[in-house]
Amino acid sequence: MTLQLRVYVPPHPLIKHWLAVARDAGTPSVLFRSAMTELGRWLTYEAAREWLPTLDSEVQSPMGSCAATFINPEVPIAVVPILRAGLGLLEGAQTLLPLASIYHLGLVRNEETLQPMCYLNKLPNRFDPQTRVLITDPMLATGGSIMAAMSELTQRGIDPALTRIVCVVAAPPALQKLSAEYPGLIIYAATIDEGVNNQGFIVPGLGDAGDRIFGT
Repeated sequence: MTLQLRVYVPPHPLIKHWLAVARDAGTPSVLFRSAMTELGRWLTYEAAREWLPTLDSEVQSPMGSCAATFINPEVPIAVVPILRAGLGLLEGAQTLLPLASIYHLGLVRNEETLQPMCYLNKLPNRFDPQTRVLITDPMLATGGSIMAAMSELTQRGIDPALTRIVCVVAAPPALQKLSAEYPGLIIYAATIDEGVNNQGFIVPGLGDAGDRIFGT
C-alpha cells in the first residue's frame, strides 16, 4: 500500500467560526489569541481520533463492573509548538493533552532568502520510537519551517506516521513539499488557501499570525 499525505479540514461549525474571527483584519490581538486557543483545542480534538494510544481495562461502577478504555500512559505523547506562532495553538492543545511533554522549537524566516533559521531547539537527542508527536504551527505557507521541524524530529527517531500537524491555514507549496518527503504524515487544518504571495505569505491567509498573537 502506497502512503499518501492526508489533509483533513474538519467541517465543525466552531472551527469555521473561529477561523472567520482570526481572518478578520479588524480582530484585536486579545480576541485573535482567543481564536487561536479555540482552534488549537478543536483541531487537536479532531487530530486525536485514532491517534492517541488506548488501553482496554475494566472498572467497577457503582452498579457493577464494566469494560473501560483509557489513554495508555505507557506511550509518550509530545507537543512541539513552532515558535513564535505555534504558541498560540499550544494552550488549546494542552487542555486536551495535559500529560504531554512540551518541546519548543524556535524557527525564524530570513525575509531575504525566505529560508528558516533555528534560534531555539529544546528537542531531546532521541525520542522513544513510539512517541506520538503533535506539531502546532498556524501557517503552512512555503513549507520551509515545517520541513525544518520534520527534519529535526525524524533525525531524533520520530515516525512521521505517528505525527500529526495542527495548523490553521495550509497552502499548496507546503503541502507539496511535505507530501514528497513525508507521505505518511497527517495534517489537520481549518482551511486550505489558494497560494502564497512573493513575500511568502498565504493569500488570503491570516497575515502574520505571530505578530497578531503577541500584538507586535
